[in-house]
Amino acid sequence: MERRQFLWALAAAAGPDEHAVPGSVLVHEHILVDFGGVRSPSKYDRGEVVRAARPHLEELKKYGCVRLLECTPQGLGRDPLLMQMLARLTGLEIWTNTGIYGAANRSGVPAWAWQENPKQLAKRWIAEWRKGVEGVRPRFIKTAVNGFPLEELDRRLIEAAAITSLETGMTIASHTNGGGRAADAQLAILDRCRCPLDRFVWVHAQNEKDHAWHERVARAGAWVEFDGIGPKTLDWQIECVSFMQRQGLLGRTLVSQDAGWYHAEIPGGGEYRGYTFIYTDFLPAFPAEIRRQLVVDNPRAAFGK
Repeated sequence: MERRQFLWALAAAAGPDEHAVPGSVLVHEHILVDFGGVRSPSKYDRGEVVRAARPHLEELKKYGCVRLLECTPQGLGRDPLLMQMLARLTGLEIWTNTGIYGAANRSGVPAWAWQENPKQLAKRWIAEWRKGVEGVRPRFIKTAVNGFPLEELDRRLIEAAAITSLETGMTIASHTNGGGRAADAQLAILDRCRCPLDRFVWVHAQNEKDHAWHERVARAGAWVEFDGIGPKTLDWQIECVSFMQRQGLLGRTLVSQDAGWYHAEIPGGGEYRGYTFIYTDFLPAFPAEIRRQLVVDNPRAAFGK
C-alpha cells in the first residue's frame, strides 16, 4: 500500500462523524504563523506547537479529511519540518509551499526580493521545488498582492509565480487584496506569460462583494476560493457558493476556513481556531454531491491528486 493510501486508511479508521466527507481536502489553513519580525524556529518550541495543533488536526480525521494545505509562506513562519512532524504524528497529509507573500504591508518580503527580477525570483522557487525546503518538497506556490492597482513588486511576484508554475506544474494560490480588479490584473499577467489560468487560485474571493467578478474570473478558467468560513461569515459564504452553483461554476469553486494559527509572536501561541466548522455548519447547507465536489473533487483538480 502506498503512503497516501495508508494515510487515508488511517483517517477512515478514526471513525466518521455524521458530517464527514471521506477523502476531503482543506485547501487554505494554517498551523503556525509569525508576524513578529525575527522569524526563526528558535523563537518558539516546536513541541509546544505540536501540543496545540495536534488535537485539532487529529479531530479532522473524524470528518474524513485526508489532506491540509498549510498556507503559511516563507517570511511569515513557514516551517516545513514542523509540518512533516505533525503529518507523521496525525496521519494527515500536510502540504507546504514556495513563493513570497506580498501582502500584510510587505512584512514577509525578504530584502533580496526587492532587487530581483521575476526570473531570479522564480529560480529560487524552482530550486525549492527541486531540492525541497529543509528536505520537504513544496506542493504549491503561495504568493500575495497588496492591493489594486498592482504595484511593481506585486507584478514581479505574479510573473515569477507564472514562470515557476510553467516549469514545475504547481498551482499558484494568491492572497489577493484589491478584490476582483486585482484578481483580473493577475490573470492578465499569467495570460501574457502563457501560464494556464486554471493554475491560478484567487484566494480571499469572499472579500469581493460583487458577484460579477466571481463569475468573470471563474469563466476565464481560474479558481475562485471563498475562505475564512466561520460563524460570522457563514451566510455570505453560503450565498457566494450558491451564486456559483446557479451560474454553473461550481467546477471552479474552492472553499476553506483560513483557520488554525498558532502565533509564534504571542506567548503561548494565542487562541487556536479548529478546523471542523466547515464540516459541521457550512457544508450541510448543500446536498451531498455538492459537498463532495467542493472538498474532494475540486481541491484535487486545482492542486493535484
